[in-house]
Amino acid sequence: MERPRRLRATPAMRRLVAQTRVAAADLVLPVFVREGASEPRPIATMPGVVQHSRDSLLKAAVEAVEAGVGGLMIFGVPEHRDATGTGATDPRGVLNVAIADVVAEVGDATVVMADLCLDEFTDHGHCGVLDDRGRVDNDRTLERYAEMALAQAAAGAHVVGPSGMMDGQVAAIRSALDSVDAIDVAVLAYAVKYASAFFEPFRAAVESTLDGDRRTYQQDPANAREAMREVRLDVAEGADLVMIKPASGYLDIVRLVADSVDVPVVAYQVSGEYAMVEHAAAAGAIDRDSVIMESLTSIRRAGADIVLTYWATEVATRLRAST
Repeated sequence: MERPRRLRATPAMRRLVAQTRVAAADLVLPVFVREGASEPRPIATMPGVVQHSRDSLLKAAVEAVEAGVGGLMIFGVPEHRDATGTGATDPRGVLNVAIADVVAEVGDATVVMADLCLDEFTDHGHCGVLDDRGRVDNDRTLERYAEMALAQAAAGAHVVGPSGMMDGQVAAIRSALDSVDAIDVAVLAYAVKYASAFFEPFRAAVESTLDGDRRTYQQDPANAREAMREVRLDVAEGADLVMIKPASGYLDIVRLVADSVDVPVVAYQVSGEYAMVEHAAAAGAIDRDSVIMESLTSIRRAGADIVLTYWATEVATRLRAST
């Protein structure tokens, strides 16, 4: 008789033979910074997550670095918005100031990433510039993305993360960066971003003004081949890393992508994934800490090299304490 249980007999044995591990360096912490905030503001839909002030953002960055977290992804929440998202490219805009603040505080001790999208900065809430019929104009939007990439690079970002799902966005951004000799700034392409209901709590976090939906540019959750086409195009255009978003509902896509590319694969454990665990735990329905680790392990097991998660600092701290 074969006895596979021998390899499960003790915690030490299970640890020794574990095929998939979660390490602090695999994790990236998404953070929100709100223009004009004097103190952190709790986000009702995401218990434990806040809109940071400039000062509290730096404290969070230092805590993440000390815990060993691999990187930070910064999102800005501006006070004023307009049709073309001018705050996204203003050197004094909330996101660009936050990038510069964090880089000045922690330097190269972690990887400073910046969300490169217009949705937080437009008064209509879409990820691009609208045409006279109210549709997102892909090619005019690429011009804004290129300008945004230059602003983020000037602020000191190590990685820019175009998340708008515009056709040709990676090529436009890479060309703009290279034109100013910002060749060391990496592009993390949101290559596979589904039009997902799991994003809803995030919209409260960034105070989204969106009226309608983003189904004409984000992907249909029913489709897998389309995802692989998007990945192929982004890698060909120069993406240094590719992302799948959301993570847990799309582990099959994570595996397909991981098996097909030779660049790092990133998965974003999004706001809805986070909120469901937190609310279920608050109701006493689940063991919170165990579910967090199981969910992260499953994303890594599916093939993600890097995971964006709102639990990054907490998990990294717990992992450090256990060693």
